Parts: sequence; C-alpha cells; structure tokens
Amino acid sequence: MGDEYLQQFLDETTWYNHIVLGYLLPTNLWYPLPHFLQTWLRNYLAGTLLYLISGFLWCFYIYYLKRNVYVPKDAIPTNKAMLLQIYVAMKAMPWYCALPSLSEYMIENGWTKCYDRVGEVGWLPHLLYLSLYLVFVEFGIYWMHRELHDIKPLYKYLHATHHIYNKQNTLSPFAGLAFHPVDGILQAVPHVIALFIIPTHFTTHVRLLFLEAIWTANIHDCIHGKLWPVMGAGYHTIHHTTYRHNYGHYTIWMDWMLGTLRDPSDEEGKKVT
Repeated sequence: MGDEYLQQFLDETTWYNHIVLGYLLPTNLWYPLPHFLQTWLRNYLAGTLLYLISGFLWCFYIYYLKRNVYVPKDAIPTNKAMLLQIYVAMKAMPWYCALPSLSEYMIENGWTKCYDRVGEVGWLPHLLYLSLYLVFVEFGIYWMHRELHDIKPLYKYLHATHHIYNKQNTLSPFAGLAFHPVDGILQAVPHVIALFIIPTHFTTHVRLLFLEAIWTANIHDCIHGKLWPVMGAGYHTIHHTTYRHNYGHYTIWMDWMLGTLRDPSDEEGKKVT
C-alpha cells in the first residue's frame, strides 16, 4: 500500500479522535498527545460511555419499567452485585481499549488486509468478506472461550473472574464486560487476527468491535430471545450455570457442530415435567 492510500486510514482515525475527544475534553488536554494515545483515549472514553449508558438503559428497562415481565422479581440482581460488575469492568477497560488502538495502528501502517472504502472492492465482494470475517470471528471466539475453560490455569487465573456470576440473580447486562483484562482481550483477539487473513472494511471492523459492548450486555440479561440461530441470553445463561455448554458468540453453530450445545427450550421442558 502506498503512503497516499494509508493516509486515508490515518485521516479517518484522526477524524474519529477529533469528534469524540473534541466533544468530551478541552482541546489542551488531548490535542498535544501523540496520535496513538489520542486513539487509545478516544476508545477508552467512547467504550466507557457505551458500556455505562447502554447497561444502565437496558437495566432500567428490564428491571424497572418492565419489572416481572422479562425477569422474575427473585431473579433481579442486587444493586450491589451490579456495582461490583461495573467496578470489575472499569478496572479492565483501559486494557481492553489497548487492543482496538493497536489494531488501528497496524491498519494505519499497512500491515493488514483492510480496505478503506467499499467501492474499492465492490458490494458483492464486501459482503462476502464480511461473511468470512464473521465466520472466522465466531470460530476463533468459540475455541478461545472453550480453552479458557478447558485449560485449568487459564480458567483459575483469568476466566473464573467472570464466572463468579453463575446464577440468574447474579447476572446482569453489566456482567458483559466484567472480565479479567487479559481474558477480555484474548476473547477479542480473533477480531484482530482476521484483519491479517481476510480483506476487511476498516469502518465495519471498528463498529463491530464497539458493538461487542452492546452484544455482551445483551447476552447477560438472562432473557431468552428465541431467535434461532442466534446465541442469545437464554443460551448464555446456561453457559454460566453449567460451565460446559454454549461457548459460541453470535450463533449456536459451533456448539451444534461440536456437541456442546444445550437448548434453553430443553431446560424449560425439564422444569415443566
């Protein structure tokens, strides 16, 4: 890639930095910083706001506005439990934000297969590449998540931090990012590895990384959406209670193929009988 082409990526990330930091901070606090630190600060502030605002709005809706509609009263987590989840997530947030900042640095330097505009490849190849990207990420996160359970030291020292939330009344949207920072980064690494293998639209990659915050909040709310083949909260709640099922991320396909799927409908049937 030529310098002129790479400048497009740099211009785009600079534009993101100016929008987010320009609105949230006085110019003299962020403008003198090196570009990489500006990017990290933008990711940190945007990620924190997205996590807190989306988590608060979703909790307010399902626990208060729709109290006893989606979640039984005895399954609503305490405020203390949710505050602990926020505390764990906020301790990890500075480290989480290093990964997208690093991926943007690698993209700006031409080390990946990213492209800047859909028109460069055409819509049909773009949609094909996006599909391959999502399949790769699904595959990668499934195995990363599964190994975090199967390799005992990884579970003990990393993933167990997240699995203290092992009952419906301890899970909430705020649990979605309540990980040991290394654990959270490892589970997001497939998003970055994909950039070296699959041509990827840069803006789509950035959006998908930030949508992770909303997605992980959604799959920890314990509400079974019954939208096949989506790996929704009904499936993920089972993962938190059995530890051996439903490792997938967006869909149930990997669990179905590898024999680790447990369906919430089967669990409901057992309760009825």
